[in-house]
Amino acid sequence: MENVNRLLATRQPTDNFHGAMHRPSRLRDIPGFSIDRVAAAAGEDAAVLRLENLDTDLRPPPVAIAASRLALESDDANSYLPFTGTDQLRQAAAAHVSRLSGIEYDAARQCVITAGGTAGMFNVLLAALDPGDEVVLTDPTYAGMIARVRLAGAVPRLVPFVWAEDGWRLDLDALESAVSPRTRMLFLMNPSMPSGAVLDRAEWERIAALCRNRGLWLLYNAAMERILYDGRAYLHPAALPGMAERTITVGSVSKEYRMIGWRVGWVVGPASMVSDVARVAIYNVVTPVGIAQPAAAAALTTAEDGVTDSVAEWQRRRDRVVAELDGLPLRPAAGGWSMLLDVAALGLDSFTASERLLARGRIAATPMRHWGEVNGDRFVRLVFSNEPLGRLAGMGERVRAALKADA
Repeated sequence: MENVNRLLATRQPTDNFHGAMHRPSRLRDIPGFSIDRVAAAAGEDAAVLRLENLDTDLRPPPVAIAASRLALESDDANSYLPFTGTDQLRQAAAAHVSRLSGIEYDAARQCVITAGGTAGMFNVLLAALDPGDEVVLTDPTYAGMIARVRLAGAVPRLVPFVWAEDGWRLDLDALESAVSPRTRMLFLMNPSMPSGAVLDRAEWERIAALCRNRGLWLLYNAAMERILYDGRAYLHPAALPGMAERTITVGSVSKEYRMIGWRVGWVVGPASMVSDVARVAIYNVVTPVGIAQPAAAAALTTAEDGVTDSVAEWQRRRDRVVAELDGLPLRPAAGGWSMLLDVAALGLDSFTASERLLARGRIAATPMRHWGEVNGDRFVRLVFSNEPLGRLAGMGERVRAALKADA
């Protein structure tokens, strides 16, 4: 692993391709991801615990795999049309969001299929925002959400999560203060990634009141919405009073259905907004992945989707990591696939800690610089969804050895 330090030390892009040419301002505050650099440094070493990326080894629903095989031979699946997704998949996705929210959505007018949830989020931002508009997000949050706000020409405003006795809680006073006359949208993921924070009903009600009182959109990243641990209750924000007309739900089959590589997502919401999102989507990615759409529809409509069993397994893995790191400043996840280790409490920044974990402990973990302001560089992210319980055993000794002060 002699290349570890060299690869991880590349903390910012260094290419000079642009030379003296103008570089667009939209790229000024867009850092490179650290995930791929950690992955490259880890290489093919089978001894490395792969905790750096949102992957899972749990299999997709069998019906989705079977539908993918059939689609390979289907002429209909090998087409640009229909641009906004097949009728079958739009109906399945709209019905899925309707079941979870209690709001009836019309598949023809209120649902667009996208090339993954991340493309869907970007399409919404482009459809809803003018340059200079402000968008409120949590601190920390998925760096790809922050970057897409900036790429859309808008300004991200981060509101911190605060660690409390019952886990991460959103600073609601800071949330109120973050909203200005230029704010157009709250952009929230629940469970939040990378922290694993889960908003409770009281927090959602304050968020809903803020949206209603200030005339704001809520862009809801629902990628992990049912990956909830310890019996936590599910709540879809569109179900709250006055929120159906303000909530834009972006979901995908990537996480709950374990179909990351299929790249199928959906945008469901008010018809006027979805119409604009569809127009953006057509000129952005043109069409969702044809051969993946029948598989996504199959996953969304089968009773044997494996979601409940998968959540139970991910919770067991979370619990194993929590037990292994007992006594260290770990912030256990209430949901999702990842949680944060507070390396600043150990006297380290996130890049140094990530380097040590890989070089000395053979643990690939992503530094959280650029994922937050208050809750950014002080943490590394540990993804527990991709390693079975047997491989997680003993990781506590490896973490302690890697991060101890005299190492």
